[in-house]
Amino acid sequence: MKKIQLFLLVALPICFVTKSFSQHGSYDIVNGIGIFGGITKVDLKTDNFITTQGEGFIGGLSATVDIPNRWYNMSYGMHLSESTISILGRPEASSMASEFVDYKLFAAQLALMLHAKLAGSYVTLDVGPMLQYNSRLEFKNEAKESYFINNYDDLLATDISNISQFNLNGAVGITAGFKFLKLRAHYIYGFTNTLKKLESEDIDTSGGDSRFKGNLSMLVFGAMVSF
Repeated sequence: MKKIQLFLLVALPICFVTKSFSQHGSYDIVNGIGIFGGITKVDLKTDNFITTQGEGFIGGLSATVDIPNRWYNMSYGMHLSESTISILGRPEASSMASEFVDYKLFAAQLALMLHAKLAGSYVTLDVGPMLQYNSRLEFKNEAKESYFINNYDDLLATDISNISQFNLNGAVGITAGFKFLKLRAHYIYGFTNTLKKLESEDIDTSGGDSRFKGNLSMLVFGAMVSF
């Protein structure tokens, strides 16, 4: 239900922005609304933990403003994603055996993108900022809540779930295709230290660094249908 509400929330401003741009009389402006879907590969870049890249999916809506006599297009949109982040842990504090603890991460991203035309509107270089709101880290397997995180003596897997939920990202990538169907590959990097919030938590950091620093990164591969 929450995901449906978020889609409705973004659909209204997209329609408004599209209509507003269409009123401009100085340029031959072509507006479009696109539906995007794809897969993600997400990682948490940090020296505090041992991580591995996880996978997920992404979908959303965007409003594109195509200005033929300019070297760029603009778009505004929102994406919703669910991805996996994996952090190495162990079942007991003294255990020598390690295995990855998988967390689910839900995110909503608001993006304002500039699309530089490399080959007209058929191939564009995309760049722009994103504002991201994400969930706390949620366990894919609740049986691993009591696992101990590697690089620390007594830090539990459940202790590190309360990450920062507002993040500022930057995105860069390529979009290629025709008017109604385009393929897209983007790299998204989180400028915000998403682990900073852990320093205010009452957690046991013995055996490891008590200062936390981590940045989320996401690779997105997908397709967009426009109309």
